[in-house]
Amino acid sequence: MDKIIQEAEVRLPSTFLRISGGSADTPKDQPRDRKTMGFVLVHAGAGYHSESKAKEYKHVCKKACQRAVEKLNAGAPAVEAVTAALVELEDSPFTNAGMGSNLNLSGEIECDASIMDGKSLQYGAVGALSDIKNPVLVASRLLSEALKGKLSAGRVPPCFLVGRGAYHWALSHGIPSCPSDKMATKFSLSAYKRNRRKIELAEKVESDYVQAKKRRQSSENQENGSGSLDTVGAVVVDQEGNVAAAVSSGGLAMKHPGRVGQAAHYGCGCWAENACNLNPYSTAVSTSGCGEHLIRTMLARECSASVQSEDAHQSLLDTMQNKFISSPFLASEDCVLGGVIVLRCCRCADAPPSTDLRALLVEFLWSHTTESMCVGYMSAQDGKAKTHISRLPPGAVAGQSLAIEGGVCRLGNPTD
Repeated sequence: MDKIIQEAEVRLPSTFLRISGGSADTPKDQPRDRKTMGFVLVHAGAGYHSESKAKEYKHVCKKACQRAVEKLNAGAPAVEAVTAALVELEDSPFTNAGMGSNLNLSGEIECDASIMDGKSLQYGAVGALSDIKNPVLVASRLLSEALKGKLSAGRVPPCFLVGRGAYHWALSHGIPSCPSDKMATKFSLSAYKRNRRKIELAEKVESDYVQAKKRRQSSENQENGSGSLDTVGAVVVDQEGNVAAAVSSGGLAMKHPGRVGQAAHYGCGCWAENACNLNPYSTAVSTSGCGEHLIRTMLARECSASVQSEDAHQSLLDTMQNKFISSPFLASEDCVLGGVIVLRCCRCADAPPSTDLRALLVEFLWSHTTESMCVGYMSAQDGKAKTHISRLPPGAVAGQSLAIEGGVCRLGNPTD
């Protein structure tokens, strides 16, 4: 079957500005605040979000946005705001990150997380980390420690730690431990026991190769189904125009111990880069989906580079189709599963020259090949966050089709 694009209509949320001819008016319900500025976009994963749990998914996205905006309104930089959003997402038992993460084959929780600062271009990540409730805090601390410069004797500080080494580093830097059994939930334990029984049954039926193969395939489909791909992430721009991105995941259900997914890999899980001479736009990206697919395509960095062109929406659409679904690196895959949130910002064309960057134009997009993706977004001037569960159009095939949506807003007062 040929792989096709199923594109959802790009929606412009009514609470944000419609940009036309380089000018716009502030909505009546949006208060003016000359002191704070910023924007956050979060996702609770690309996978399958049932209608029965839609309220819970939207609620955690809303809380994550509010935590980030609280930081922005207090004058915190983008890195701190994006970390706050991720902590909220990790603490929810409904997401596959931190608390309630998927269990591996050994019945243990191993988490991956990473964070990137668009201003310094520094990056911090942890992989296969156990017994830490908020892995993003370790990744964020790695980033901040790297900004301090070299260690004693001229040693280069680490940006990516895994396993027990990452755990002991976290403890030595004041991050408390949390036993895996306390991080597991009734839902994650039930899913583990169910998947374990299916694997054991498949392994026992050795006399009938065909039957065993069918059972293994059935188990793998359950294990790698889109419902277990709900990695979480966030992207932020602060009042100085700096961007940051972060991502966190418990990984695939029943993964092999020690497996590290895209959430910890450089250029695969997240990306953030301030505008410079070569790039007219600041960009921040966070991904979700099947880690192996995202790693082999370095999707976060690819999406960041693609939206440097004039039409961000079309560029992201082309990238998801040509460099993900139809990527030569995934040619052997019949079902390519992934999702991405993208934030792009630049100084408004009609804003007067100044050093405080008081007026920013922000474009935000999300796209996914999975059945659904839950997102939330909020500006520092909004009273509450907006949430949305994006779904593939009717008749579209997950892994072979995609949806893309988004909006645009203006931050700050163009007459400042």
